[in-house]
Amino acid sequence: MPRPSPRGVVLLASLFLLSACAGTVAAPPPPVFTTAPQRATIIPTPTASPTPTQAPAPGTAPQGQTVSARVISVTDGDTIRVEIDGSSVPLRYIGMDTPETVSPNEPVQWMGPESTAANKALVEGQTVVLERDVSDTDRFDRLLRYVWIERGGQWLMVNRELVLLGFAISKAYPPDTKYQSLLNAAQREAHGARVGRWGPTPAPVVTPIPNIVVPIPPSRLPVPTATPPVSGNCDPSYPTVCIPPAPPDLNCGDITFRRFQVLAPDPHGFDGDHDGVGCESG
Repeated sequence: MPRPSPRGVVLLASLFLLSACAGTVAAPPPPVFTTAPQRATIIPTPTASPTPTQAPAPGTAPQGQTVSARVISVTDGDTIRVEIDGSSVPLRYIGMDTPETVSPNEPVQWMGPESTAANKALVEGQTVVLERDVSDTDRFDRLLRYVWIERGGQWLMVNRELVLLGFAISKAYPPDTKYQSLLNAAQREAHGARVGRWGPTPAPVVTPIPNIVVPIPPSRLPVPTATPPVSGNCDPSYPTVCIPPAPPDLNCGDITFRRFQVLAPDPHGFDGDHDGVGCESG
């Protein structure tokens, strides 16, 4: 076999190198992975819901529509005159009743002067807070209000205080009965303690200075037309006379009392027209 020439050897070597270069494929560079910065997840700390201010218990503080007023004068145990925005207006306490002292058609009733004195001791000359119920005025154009005073950092409802001390009776005047259950409870407490009109001892009276309860002497005013209650089996529905409770059921003809005070529930039905007076006719 003839030997290739030097030129052929160079040519073959060149072809081999070209073939090797053509068959070699450069590997792509490895991918570069970059880690994106992670954002911190912020979970808000739960906050406690604000606790609503607890409303005061009924009867411990004014809760309805109120206005401040100054007491100009005290008419009797359940009526005063107040000044509001420069105007003088009469005001009747709601939910209770006291014996008459100034009625032109009735004599001074038993415990009436004491009730008036107690009312004066509580509110005369003071700034009070008046709370409305449903009605604004009565048929005599008197404001109808619960009257509040502040003593020792606490509220005191004058309507209830007079019942609690035995100077007044609880008496509903619908539709203004917001606190009637409290006034009824105050009367039961006074009756159980036998104070004021419910007991044989002189009724106490609250004095503004100092804040204490002191006894007062029995009234020397005219003797009331009705006989005061005596100890024994007397129904509390008839506070000014002593009538035994039912049964048996009594009629006006069965008793000698006339025109006496009647409170609910009136078990004998003496107050047929529900005006608070029993056995009005002879």
